[in-house]
Amino acid sequence: MKNLLTLAFTILIGLASMAQEVVPENTIEKDLPVSEPFLSGLLVDNQTTFIPVKKTFEFMIQHKFGNMDNGIKDVFGIYAPGAFIRTGVNYVPLKNMQVGYGLHLVRMYSDFSLKYTLLEQTRKNRIPVAVGFYGNMAIDGREKEVFGTGYTFSDRLSYFAQLIVGRKFGEVASIQANTSFSHFNATELGMDHDKIAVGLNGRITVNYKHAILFQCDVPLELNSITEHREFTNTPYANIGLGWEIRTSAHVFQLYISSSDGFLPQHNMLFNRNDFREGQIRFGFTITRLYNFF
Repeated sequence: MKNLLTLAFTILIGLASMAQEVVPENTIEKDLPVSEPFLSGLLVDNQTTFIPVKKTFEFMIQHKFGNMDNGIKDVFGIYAPGAFIRTGVNYVPLKNMQVGYGLHLVRMYSDFSLKYTLLEQTRKNRIPVAVGFYGNMAIDGREKEVFGTGYTFSDRLSYFAQLIVGRKFGEVASIQANTSFSHFNATELGMDHDKIAVGLNGRITVNYKHAILFQCDVPLELNSITEHREFTNTPYANIGLGWEIRTSAHVFQLYISSSDGFLPQHNMLFNRNDFREGQIRFGFTITRLYNFF
């Protein structure tokens, strides 16, 4: 795991330094963005730098079945209790800026998000990487009794901010590194309120319609931000592997993932699934784009 952290940091720093090679705007205009580094704004549980064209409306369904650790007894989680779902919508009011809303079965979260692509990788390599920012605010929709005494509405709120740096390598692969900060206003006893994480994910093209997806998100144990003398209830890394299929109107992703939910800050603080113990879930994502010109 330490080697993975080193690799993620190295890629993030290296790609960010490459982004500093930007030339004047009048030169960049002659160099078009690379074609289709990603087909979707989602890669399993992660965001990508992809944002559809202006005035595009996106509808998505995300679903995860139960844990697969019971094997054939419940058909590897498909018939297990504890399935989770998120439905979401996104809209692109301005070029390279997307706003969104999603509703989760996990804790009945409502999330409000903003994503902006700061830089787009160009074909002539004048801008060698894509750089994006993603942030959200989520509201926990459970009954107020779960928050205990002294409840206020702010106890329901959580936040997530992420910097994404990615590059498309030829026509074969697109790789991203990211770093993120998560915060919950209220957590259970013994849990931290804040978490910093790093991640590495990517897409490997098989042919025009098919691609392999992978992800690894690692919450970090940092003494500088922990509220406890010892690390307790440490969240596990979120590992995922998937297959992407595109049609003329939809993008489908079929995958396995070691996280329960879809809200990134929830996964970074509360993921208790150890992929080494077979605690993974089968899931799928369906996205549909509608253009309003």
